[in-house]
Amino acid sequence: MFILCSSSKTRAQLLKKAGIEYIQKNCDFDEEKIKSKDPYEFVTLASFGKFRECKKCFENENIIAADTVVSDGKKILRKAKNKDEAKEILLAQSGEKIKIITSMWVSLNGKIFSRLDETIYEFYEFDKDDLEKYIQSEEWIGKAGACMVEGFCKKYIKTVRGYESTAMGLCVEELKNIIRSEHAY
Repeated sequence: MFILCSSSKTRAQLLKKAGIEYIQKNCDFDEEKIKSKDPYEFVTLASFGKFRECKKCFENENIIAADTVVSDGKKILRKAKNKDEAKEILLAQSGEKIKIITSMWVSLNGKIFSRLDETIYEFYEFDKDDLEKYIQSEEWIGKAGACMVEGFCKKYIKTVRGYESTAMGLCVEELKNIIRSEHAY
């Protein structure tokens, strides 16, 4: 049994689909105070900050903490704060390659594991009417880079390299490997 230290519905769905037992709880960590512009450093610091706070709250429990960012190769495409920002962020991805990077920290049986995984997508150009419909739906709220590879963006995927679960916020394939390695002993 794990404590998923995240309020993300998508991460919870990934664990449920993978058959990994969890309870979802959250500890406060303000990732806005992270100043790094490097997507790999930022996501690692954010996920570790969440993990550290959760370890304080749930000291002897098995814990999963994760964070995800989207990068267009030049900058981090954060969570959009409004519809205009969502449109700007999504237009930066239209017809382009992006990296979706997820950092995960796991405490299992007293051991700590860390993973940094990425999935690279190349998208076809987004249809402007379809994009507008997606923005109006507000499904992008709370999503790194306003990107939903399991939703709106799926039909525009030209190429993909990596796991969809990584892009959705938690690499369950690698989490299962961690769990298997611990139970093998």
